[in-house]
Amino acid sequence: MTKQNASPRGGTVEWLLKQDSAIVLGSVLLIILGATWYTIAGVGMNMSAVEMTRMAGPVGDPMIMGPAAAWSASYALLIFLMWWVMMIAMMTPSAAPAVLLFIAVKRTGPEKHRTVAFSLWFLSGYLVAWGAFSLIATALQWGLEQIGLSDGPMMTISSGVFAGSVLLAAGAYQFSALKNACLRHCQSPVRFLADHNRPGTFGAFRTGILHGTYCLGCCWALMLLLFVGGIMNLYWIVGIAAYVALEKLMPGARWLVSVTGFALIGAGLWFITAPLFSGP
Repeated sequence: MTKQNASPRGGTVEWLLKQDSAIVLGSVLLIILGATWYTIAGVGMNMSAVEMTRMAGPVGDPMIMGPAAAWSASYALLIFLMWWVMMIAMMTPSAAPAVLLFIAVKRTGPEKHRTVAFSLWFLSGYLVAWGAFSLIATALQWGLEQIGLSDGPMMTISSGVFAGSVLLAAGAYQFSALKNACLRHCQSPVRFLADHNRPGTFGAFRTGILHGTYCLGCCWALMLLLFVGGIMNLYWIVGIAAYVALEKLMPGARWLVSVTGFALIGAGLWFITAPLFSGP
């Protein structure tokens, strides 16, 4: 009787172990969908992202929407969550190849029965790294509002010259050694995991944080472009997310990084110098 009961139970466990990729990818999909819905709905904000996109003005000249909201601990937390959830929606899809490879590595190791848990810890570490960026972005948003360089309600830079400076800096960063070094790690998850994979729950979490840190080093300047186009402007959100995915998933297209750098520098110079040629 005992043997008869053990067999189905063992078969169920074995079947679940074989579904680790589906379970983790299903979880990733739910995370992406939830974060996307939160971002588009603009939870806690006065307007949804759709409404703010519809009302967005030209770069450096946002639509005036009245006084900015007073910053408090609860409002700062809301802005932080807005940034972090938006980063989750933008960055999780391009992390999928690394997550899949991590699953494959853990599936063949001595702790393969914990592949799903370890993979989710790896993803959590990756997202924690972007949580750290979101904290800095929240502080930056507060600072820009305090000195009058950002329109609070529309959450975008209110100076064309300053917007041009951000574009110029982001373009220059495309050619930096740090950008290229971090991009190589993001584009080659095989080499990354060969060098940095560690056993256990903490090892998976640590590896995820490290991978997220490399991706952050690769993409942080591009994410700051959200201040230029509007933090909740869906065109900029989708455009930047799509570009980041292309950079990470097309290692052979090194020209893309340079072309984007020149384009950003050109746009930055235009916005900086345009006032010099405009009429009184």
